[in-house]
Amino acid sequence: MTTQRLGLIMNGVTGRMGLNQHLIRSIVAIRDQGGVRLKNGDRVMPDPILVGRSAEKVEALAKRYNITRWTTDLDAALADKNDTMFFDAATTQARPGLLTQAINAGKHVYCEKPIATNFEEALEVVKLANARGVKHGTVQDKLFLPGLKKIAFLRDSGFFGRILSVRGEFGYWVFEGGWQEAQRPSWNYRDEDGGGIILDMVCHWRYVLDNLFGNVQSVVCIGNTDIPERFDEQGKKYKATADDSAYATFQLEGGVIAHINMSWVTRVYRDDLVTFQVDGTLGSAVAGLSDCMIQARQATPRPVWNPDEKRLHDFYGDWQKLPDNVTYDNGFKEQWEMFIRHVYEDAPYKFTLLEGAKGVQLAECALKSWKERRWIDVAPINV
Repeated sequence: MTTQRLGLIMNGVTGRMGLNQHLIRSIVAIRDQGGVRLKNGDRVMPDPILVGRSAEKVEALAKRYNITRWTTDLDAALADKNDTMFFDAATTQARPGLLTQAINAGKHVYCEKPIATNFEEALEVVKLANARGVKHGTVQDKLFLPGLKKIAFLRDSGFFGRILSVRGEFGYWVFEGGWQEAQRPSWNYRDEDGGGIILDMVCHWRYVLDNLFGNVQSVVCIGNTDIPERFDEQGKKYKATADDSAYATFQLEGGVIAHINMSWVTRVYRDDLVTFQVDGTLGSAVAGLSDCMIQARQATPRPVWNPDEKRLHDFYGDWQKLPDNVTYDNGFKEQWEMFIRHVYEDAPYKFTLLEGAKGVQLAECALKSWKERRWIDVAPINV
């Protein structure tokens, strides 16, 4: 039994997602647990080099998490043959170029989504990765949420019967940045910088719907820019040019209808920041990030519409919480371990850059639907 070193170039880890989910809760956690164990008993130990534009920031991160290597020179990092994997969590606009550069350097690539701001660029990256024979993957984190894993368990057990519909509610109020600090970066609200909730979130909904309920066949969507002016990280007012709310309906393979509201300008009055209700002929379920409530056909109450009398029935009381019979690891860390095993022992892995391109394709279809005010069919992808 031996330990194999994984030379890992990590770009964009000074941002919120790159730092919290990928560096701290994934790579540092994997290092602290002794690496990723392979089938033959060997272990793979990540040896990251942190890359960023600010030497002060990346050096401070490296020191804080006991990482010996950091640089502001991405070209030099990619030229080092001892580092075989590249990860990117920086801005969406720069991602296709960075992935292309890494793939041409012979690196296996793993990245955040979206993998590009438009489908054409996304597909070119997929084709290049396939042609160069490198392993590639993209984050599909919502599938690894305990709540959605419970939905998958219920589906596989036959609990729903025939699934009829899916309704999703996502979002929360993101402060404008003037009187309270914004929880999201300012580029999210500038179309020219690759921002917009449709591009950001519809990529998620593609893999959630495809993998849990049926392949997406068509979409109709409308978006809006509800807050026209915001304040950036330096407190400077800027014009918000990207959509900050959107409402989409999807037709899925098998006749399932899915509708998802997404908004950064809504105040939360529900059980979680995202909830999915799945209705089927034999039962229904509502899942958040962690918990899942269920109601079987046999336990469904008999509501009667009567607006002249105050409702006294507790509809929430008719639902049962699905027990936590399984302990779930951090979803980002779980995906990292899957991809590392894919690279080192060719373990099965489906969340490739092609899946990332599908997300960009659906986002592009949703934006086109909004612009043209009509249903848009989602075409098969040939690579």
